[in-house]
Amino acid sequence: MEFFLVILSLLALIGLASFINHFTPYIPVPLIQIALGVTLSLLPLGIEVPMNPELFFILFIAPLLFHDGRHASREELWKLRKPILLLALGLVFLTVFVIGSLIHWIIPSIPWAAAFALAAILSPTDVVAVGSISSRVKMPEHIMHVLEGEGLMNDASGLVAFKFAVAATVTGAFSIAEASGSFFVISLGGFLGGALLALIIIQIRTFIRRLGMDDVTIHMLIQLLTPFIIYFVIEHLGLSGILSVVAAGIVHAISQDRNRLPAGSLEIVSRSTWTVLIYILNGLVFVILGLQIPGVLNEIFQNPLFNNWRVTQYILIISFALLVLRFLWILITWRGWREKSTEHMEKLRSIGLLTLSGVRGAVTLAGAFTIPFTIEGGGNFPDRSLIIFIAAGVILVTLILASIFLPILAKSEKGDSQGVKDEMKRKATLRMFEAAIHSVQNSYRDENREAAVSIISTYNNMRNEISSKSSERIERLESKVRLMAIEAESRYYKNLKKAGKVDRDTAILIEEHLQRRRLAQTNRMQYRRLFVWILFKRSAYVLLQFFIPKNSAQRKQIRKRRKRLVGLKVNMAKAAIHYLKTNMNPENRHLFLDVMGEYNDLIVKYNIAKKSEESTHFARMQRDLQIAAFQAERDEIQDLYEKGDVTIDVIRDIRRQINIREAYWMEENSVHFH
Repeated sequence: MEFFLVILSLLALIGLASFINHFTPYIPVPLIQIALGVTLSLLPLGIEVPMNPELFFILFIAPLLFHDGRHASREELWKLRKPILLLALGLVFLTVFVIGSLIHWIIPSIPWAAAFALAAILSPTDVVAVGSISSRVKMPEHIMHVLEGEGLMNDASGLVAFKFAVAATVTGAFSIAEASGSFFVISLGGFLGGALLALIIIQIRTFIRRLGMDDVTIHMLIQLLTPFIIYFVIEHLGLSGILSVVAAGIVHAISQDRNRLPAGSLEIVSRSTWTVLIYILNGLVFVILGLQIPGVLNEIFQNPLFNNWRVTQYILIISFALLVLRFLWILITWRGWREKSTEHMEKLRSIGLLTLSGVRGAVTLAGAFTIPFTIEGGGNFPDRSLIIFIAAGVILVTLILASIFLPILAKSEKGDSQGVKDEMKRKATLRMFEAAIHSVQNSYRDENREAAVSIISTYNNMRNEISSKSSERIERLESKVRLMAIEAESRYYKNLKKAGKVDRDTAILIEEHLQRRRLAQTNRMQYRRLFVWILFKRSAYVLLQFFIPKNSAQRKQIRKRRKRLVGLKVNMAKAAIHYLKTNMNPENRHLFLDVMGEYNDLIVKYNIAKKSEESTHFARMQRDLQIAAFQAERDEIQDLYEKGDVTIDVIRDIRRQINIREAYWMEENSVHFH
């Protein structure tokens, strides 16, 4: 039962991390997940998840790399094989010798072999962390392909080098010739072994299909078990399990390209299942990493043998050295990376992106935990706790640096121009309207057909109007004009209230109406809170009417109050139009006319609602569809922002426009529900 509660808690944290990231997209999900893992470990709940490295690799790393291998662009990997191998092999071994020497120099208590072991486990980059960070910034495609290829390959080279260095520390013996030969055998054997086992599994699936067993469940189960089986078998043979699952993923992708059977249902189920599985595994990797950090910190900070500030300095020096070495290596080898010459600044920007993307992650920490406690002769492994602590610290430093500086570097110099922003906003708005239309279409039923057609027609009209670009300056001026009109409405209402011509209930509704309209123009967060509160009140009102139905006299009184409210809103809208007409001049004529047109539309709809009680049912169906459409708009623009397709300035402008449209819609709709 305790194990079940632990798993449930970890899954809940993954969901919470996504929820937090929705409101703070500038913070990468891995950092949020690590922070939540740290928080959970510090709570007095007794939740502990001991790090079992062997289980960690087979349970998490194997399926993640298998999935990445299946979806990696094989053409791009082959085209970019030189930079990928330079990073995955050349930079890894350079890191082992250079950073290992640095570690031994600044921390003499760590012997040469152990220093090389720490450098080796720090050499692999984390493709999962990089993918999460790069999902919210616009990274050039060739850079992302290089990073994906490096992440697929350098785990194996780094871990093999790490195992040899640990073995040298434990036994005190090391032969570079023997190590080089073993590395070649382990790597090549792992890759070929994984490819061979993948082909065998594919043939088994084909044989099962020929027997008439085309059940999606069986084929999906075999597909899910594939990375675990291959990793376990290859590791048991003493070869590279990591390279084996990468090769298996690539072979499965090639097989799928050549043979689409079974088509349809399996592909849909496979895509959905792997999406959920990878989402959960990615989250668990970083939550578990966060759970380990407090224990690692306590072991160092509470040990009187270590100076806490000095140990922190070690982490910063090693992290800085890793980035400098990566930058210099890419700079020196850059000539062979790109066929076409690039400008000097663009070259430095690309090198900077590749450098900062060298984030360390779960493989580094899991590998560090595999360090044995003792060496031959019964002695303790030298500074094992310090090595694990430094590994955890470097992971956090590289993650934080990438989170801060990657979005800055990834911004194009042209991206700040107003023309680019307007075009970005236009495309994003079109995508947003399409998402809203799709949402309404998904809810289309015979009973709500007219309401759905009405909303879709409105969105189509707005989508057609977007073809003419509107500048940010014009939108700001329109917002000012709307605020002026709202103040004119407010003055008209206050004069009536002073004269005692507005009853208390109507006054409350009118003041709420004015507050909504102002907040839609000025304060997005307060407007959203108010909107949620109003929806709650209206839902409660509808529910109350269901349990406590009104008699005929009460219904008549409600109709009279509604007509008074609608009449007052009509007169307020007329007062706003009168004010705009009075203050209109040739310079602001087009802006004033646009806002006056909005008020005229409101007046028409108010009068229709006042005359037709049958419109209430139609309005209620339209309300449900429109609320879902607004939410679809917000979800789409948030998704575009998280992918890096829009900037923070653009998303703010678009959200303000959604708020304005929503506020006007609520006023049109509110007369049916008071």
